[in-house]
Amino acid sequence: MKIIESVRDAMQGVQEFIPTKQKIEYINLLLQVGFDVIDFSSFVSKRHIPQLADAVDVLAGLDKTDTSTKLLALVGSKKGGEIASQFEKIDYIAYPFSVSETFQKFNLNSDFTKSIETIEFIQNQCVKIEKEIVLYIAMAFGNPYGDKWNIDLVFEWIDKFRKMGIKQITFSDPAAVADAEKIALLFSRFKDEYADSEIELGAHIHSEPDNWYEKVDAAYKNGCRQFDTVINGFGGCPMSQKKLISNLKTGDLLNYLDAQNCNYNNLDLEAYQLALEKANEIFPRQK
Repeated sequence: MKIIESVRDAMQGVQEFIPTKQKIEYINLLLQVGFDVIDFSSFVSKRHIPQLADAVDVLAGLDKTDTSTKLLALVGSKKGGEIASQFEKIDYIAYPFSVSETFQKFNLNSDFTKSIETIEFIQNQCVKIEKEIVLYIAMAFGNPYGDKWNIDLVFEWIDKFRKMGIKQITFSDPAAVADAEKIALLFSRFKDEYADSEIELGAHIHSEPDNWYEKVDAAYKNGCRQFDTVINGFGGCPMSQKKLISNLKTGDLLNYLDAQNCNYNNLDLEAYQLALEKANEIFPRQK
């Protein structure tokens, strides 16, 4: 089981600027919990996501000395990829691709052609510097913007990315249109068709408090062993032009995994509690 704690997604929609010092303190607490990966920030337009304009300063304050947790940074352009590739502390560089070209324009002001060029550039950079690209496929479970969507289309994109040598892919649902049936269909098909591939497939789920369980259950029971989470479910995608829907709560996933008798990498629950308390200080208006 692999858990990616997404500080970036928790913070990016918060209007009031969170002091850089608080961000550093919080992420350093998370680094002691034992998550596999922390999605700590992004290198994108400061005008669009001003909350994360201090990514370089935050990274400078992070201490990876006594942790096996890896750091992930999200980028939205070749320039962002170049910046992220300069930092030894960053292990993964993520790019948010969308099967909805409408959403790709909302999110990154990019079309399919430009996005593929950016992905190829980042992938080539990562190969040179021994980092790894993580490709998020947004609107994987449906498209609320009126563009063409079907499961075959999603897998056509997966096959293109596999041929590019990409090994880390995450199905993402920023507009929270996924339901258990679609989640089950996509993960079961991936398991059937890509069982022998090197691709690791994850889930980035947004949900209301009353439907997270069925979504996680559908993914897990159809082979998903990698989930993005956020302590207390804070956040959502501010670029979707839709209502912000909460992320999957870390605690909800841990409770689910306990019920399945699934080992989740022996997280330090005392350190997790400290991080939870810090989160409640940083995000009081989100509770």
